[in-house]
Amino acid sequence: MKIVCISDTHGLHKSVSLPKGDMIIHAGDVSNRGEKHEVLDFLNWFKALDFKHKIFIAGNHDFFFEKASPEEIEELIPSSIIYLNDSGITIEGINIWGSPIQPWFYDWAFNRQRGEEIQKHWDKIPEETDILITHGPAYGVLDLTNKDETVGCENLLNTIKKIKPKVHLAGHIHEAYGTTKKFGVNFINASILNIRYEVTNAPITIEY
Repeated sequence: MKIVCISDTHGLHKSVSLPKGDMIIHAGDVSNRGEKHEVLDFLNWFKALDFKHKIFIAGNHDFFFEKASPEEIEELIPSSIIYLNDSGITIEGINIWGSPIQPWFYDWAFNRQRGEEIQKHWDKIPEETDILITHGPAYGVLDLTNKDETVGCENLLNTIKKIKPKVHLAGHIHEAYGTTKKFGVNFINASILNIRYEVTNAPITIEY
């Protein structure tokens, strides 16, 4: 299966040039300020894409998904799109889990304090997870800011080491775009925008 990975489009999704594939996964920050009209614009674009499977999670800019009721969210999302929020799905034998949670980052959405509070979310990740999607990166892996600060989540890193998914897909730190392999896990930071919020990075494609 050919999987196209993107993240952090911040409302500029229509400017992204996508390769062909079987599945597309967006790792959050689909909007700029989290307004409902921004989310609708993204969902209409995402729905029209020519992929058999379309999956996304929310990010720290996507306030709508934090504030809206589950019923409102369900009503808004087309049936052809899969939205994951501390939840998972199995597609063609691939176990996929997604979470928007990240360590506290200013006053944005889906913030949790490091340590026990955030670990409650990582404890929900099934051990048989093949592809793990989180908006924020793991500590020390594609999480270095332009100020040379390592801002990923230590609890998430320890959970990944334990579970060992085949792929961990994240975004959030635009300047840390890229791929690496550690602990037998393929890590991806698929941020499409650079630190100046310009569309500069290409989608990252994997063969699963």
